[in-house]
Amino acid sequence: MIVSSTEVQNNFGKYLQLAANEEIIITRNGTEIARLQSLKDHPTKEVIWDSSVKESAEQYHFKGRKASYEEFLELTRDVENRYEYIDGEIYLLASPKTAHQYAITQMLVIFHEAFLGGPCIPFVAPYDIRLKRVNHDDPNVVQPDLMVICDLDDHLDERDYYRGVPSLVVEVLSDSTRSKDMVKKLDLYMESGIKEYWIVNPFNRDVTIYYFEKNEVSEISTFKYPETAKSFLFENVTVELEKIFK
Repeated sequence: MIVSSTEVQNNFGKYLQLAANEEIIITRNGTEIARLQSLKDHPTKEVIWDSSVKESAEQYHFKGRKASYEEFLELTRDVENRYEYIDGEIYLLASPKTAHQYAITQMLVIFHEAFLGGPCIPFVAPYDIRLKRVNHDDPNVVQPDLMVICDLDDHLDERDYYRGVPSLVVEVLSDSTRSKDMVKKLDLYMESGIKEYWIVNPFNRDVTIYYFEKNEVSEISTFKYPETAKSFLFENVTVELEKIFK
């Protein structure tokens, strides 16, 4: 089956189901740009583009090469699905599970109280953050589960989008994002100027906190249930793990 990229964007769920039984060729302006197909022999029966899949999350490539930033913008324009763009690769973000949402909801309440009345504000996804690596022109686009922004007024563009770098970001691990959060995002956050990165692991019920200085890991601590996680960057930010893990 051959369909346009616009048709796929508007009816992605439909074509995801169809791809379980037949190959879908996606075109833009009459040119083939991608392939959506089933991994029939794979135990999880995932559906992917160009036979590329990582950790149960659909990953998109274009004719065997990475996507440009312009291609990412075109693919994700006016669609409801959530995507991230990291080092030229496009990731579709799966719907989070209950343990994930529970942890984020509890942490947002704790962070809100900690930063109330101050210059720093906690935000939750979906909220696009554009981060640049050193000596790279194209930005990466990520949606951290929770972030703390301390320079909001200084970095809002004319369309009311934030274009700065958060001081602190939090990612809650899930089956579909575990290695991306622990490897790709750790490296990206460190290099792009973020100061502190929390990895919340609902599987092991622990929290690992990285503190970055000069684009390198300066401090690292892991807190296990039922301990209390403590921020390196903000002295008043502490999280009792009993409150975020069910």
